[in-house]
Amino acid sequence: MKAKQIQENLGFNFLRLSICVVICALIIILYDIVSKGIGVINWKFLTSMPKNGMTEGGILPAIVGTILVTLITALLAIPLGMGCAVYLNEYAADSKLTRLIRMAIRNLSGVPSIVYGLFGVILFVQMMRLGTCVLSSGLTLGLMTLPWTITASEEALKNVPNSYRQGALALGATKWQSIKTNVLPYAVPGMLTGTILGLSRAAGETAPILFTGAAFFLPRLPGSLFDQFMALPYHLYVMSTQHHAISKVRPIAYGTALVLIALVFAMNLCAVIIRYRLRKARTE
Repeated sequence: MKAKQIQENLGFNFLRLSICVVICALIIILYDIVSKGIGVINWKFLTSMPKNGMTEGGILPAIVGTILVTLITALLAIPLGMGCAVYLNEYAADSKLTRLIRMAIRNLSGVPSIVYGLFGVILFVQMMRLGTCVLSSGLTLGLMTLPWTITASEEALKNVPNSYRQGALALGATKWQSIKTNVLPYAVPGMLTGTILGLSRAAGETAPILFTGAAFFLPRLPGSLFDQFMALPYHLYVMSTQHHAISKVRPIAYGTALVLIALVFAMNLCAVIIRYRLRKARTE
């Protein structure tokens, strides 16, 4: 009994130590970025164009470019990913082919983002002749986000009890009617949460947009989806490693990092709010 109590205490202490290490690391990183970046954040920084080789001015083109690419990513990944998840979980037979497809999707979610970038160059830039532009980058990020969306959506669908489906079918509903009325209302909060988390990851990616549309320096907004653009993650990469006056632009780099973190945090907050409201509406 005493040995079991010692093992339990050791286990709890290990868990407490793990969460303390993670929280401390997170606090240190956030403190460093916020303390060094908050000084450059103001209205002019957020709404003006970069000037003098990005040593002065703001980051408006990078903010607009990131939002545009994220919207295109969402338009591709959300309907296609959720549709694939519904088919795999509700309609597809439990065969070797289905399991093979499911395993391939899981593996695709672990493929490095640079590989998606090279694939996007071949497919969208060269074969489809879209050129290096906002659309090519958004579609590339959409492909990268699809495995995450499908996996998260399918897991949310699996959590819906089978009795909900069987009850609707027993009352004479069709397969689609049972999914629409008894499955999706309970699975949508989880599906949206996973999807928005995937989009948050895509918004912070640099490698896929590096070859497909992001520009080093563009002191203007993209006029169409076929123009090159600036993006926050690539802008941060350039300011931190490639700029000719790294020490001079260091505060701007920290300010850009802070804006990017705020954007990702806002997207995650949206996921939490949407999930809360949908669950609240379901219980009322």
